[in-house]
Amino acid sequence: MSVIIDRRLNDRNKSAVNRQRFIQRYKEQLRRSVSDAVGGRSITDVARGGNVNIPVRDISGPTFRHGQGGDREAVHPGNHKFLQGDRIPRPEGEGGGQGGGSGEGDGSESRDDFVFALSREEFLSLFFDDLGLPHLVRTALGDIREFKWQRAGYTPTGVPTNIAIVRSLRNALARRIAVGAPLKRQIEALRASQAPAEDIDVLEKRLERITFLDEFDLRYRHRIKVPQPISRAVMFCLMDVSASMTEEKKDLAKRFFMLLHLFLARKYEHVEVVFVRHTDNAEEVDEKTFFHDTMSGGTVVLSALKLMREIIADRFPTDSWNIYGAQVSDGDAFGADPEKSRSLLADQLLPLVRYFAYVEVPDDSRRVSPLMYAYHRITHESFAMRSVTHRRDVYPVLRDLFAKETA
Repeated sequence: MSVIIDRRLNDRNKSAVNRQRFIQRYKEQLRRSVSDAVGGRSITDVARGGNVNIPVRDISGPTFRHGQGGDREAVHPGNHKFLQGDRIPRPEGEGGGQGGGSGEGDGSESRDDFVFALSREEFLSLFFDDLGLPHLVRTALGDIREFKWQRAGYTPTGVPTNIAIVRSLRNALARRIAVGAPLKRQIEALRASQAPAEDIDVLEKRLERITFLDEFDLRYRHRIKVPQPISRAVMFCLMDVSASMTEEKKDLAKRFFMLLHLFLARKYEHVEVVFVRHTDNAEEVDEKTFFHDTMSGGTVVLSALKLMREIIADRFPTDSWNIYGAQVSDGDAFGADPEKSRSLLADQLLPLVRYFAYVEVPDDSRRVSPLMYAYHRITHESFAMRSVTHRRDVYPVLRDLFAKETA
């Protein structure tokens, strides 16, 4: 069997087409391998490309081989046990052979894997391929930066590369018919009245002098730039950094937000991220402070929700922005704080946002925290909550909360 293997270096993108064809053909297998590879990486290495393994059985494709063709006779010397026409019994065991190797002869499935190297962009594209912001709509904005060239008919002036040949020839034909029709009627009338041949020749010469194609007939394709509405969104990241949030819980929360931030930056160009952390007081911070500062204190969840409401009112009008929220907490809240937070979220924030996700990092997954108990009574369709107790749960929860909508 002959197999063609392209081992050329990707010099000047010579094998880029083959590479893209391979990724499209085995997209599902690559996606599973990427998900498995991410599970063993640290959060800082998620955005790094690398090698992924695909079982050889999953990439079987069409191959070239030499067919035998025609009638063939073969003589195998040294066969003293069997004659022509004898039936050979099936060997015992599933594998069939008795070879000493560790291949498929012992009945076990081959474990050879095909190793494929993915770049950073390809790795992230496969990892976030089935994720998307829910209920995202396109809105027309005042500071539009995207334009699309759109056809706007034809124009009598333009550059030669934009000439519309069919329309130009159609105009030329219409002009010749319109200009020549009166002359043809006069010629037919003169012939019917048996007029002198000189008069008919004069009209025929005038008819022949009508140009086949004139500059007046030329038409060029006309295109204009039309502003495109864009999907502009803002994501609010609310994290509890109180004393009840241990370092392990904060690590889980930061893992979730770092992955969410990477997903938003990779998938959407016009997405702003607002980082809000809270103890007994909430404050808006930058990305570096949000992920790396070690602040601690009391717990008042209501302060973060109030700050989110104020920022929306000041900077993000709902008619121009798709607003999303993600909150991570351990669920510990005291007094009337859980009920007030539920009331503010259900009555004032959820009508403004497209989607709000609450992720809890509890001490014990079997215990219902006061905040989750209060949030359980929220029945709004744009609200969802999940629980995370281990690092391996961060990726499935993110995929569950932000699964791409299907039509």
